Amino acid sequence: MPRLKAKDIRRMSKEERQKLLRELKLELIKLRGQAHSGGGSIEKPARIREIRKTIARILTVEREEELKQR
Repeated sequence: MPRLKAKDIRRMSKEERQKLLRELKLELIKLRGQAHSGGGSIEKPARIREIRKTIARILTVEREEELKQR
């Protein structure tokens, strides 16, 4: 999955963002589990950082939209 930018995330609907957020969180849990149990032998360790940043971007966009509603 290519890295998502904030403008791409803003174009998504709220439901799409929520679905993507759930998928990314599950993937992050799996990768962290592999890293800890397998002695850190995952294929792409940088993927963990990429997922964390994408989750943060999604949450930031969600918060921005929540503040606009007020």
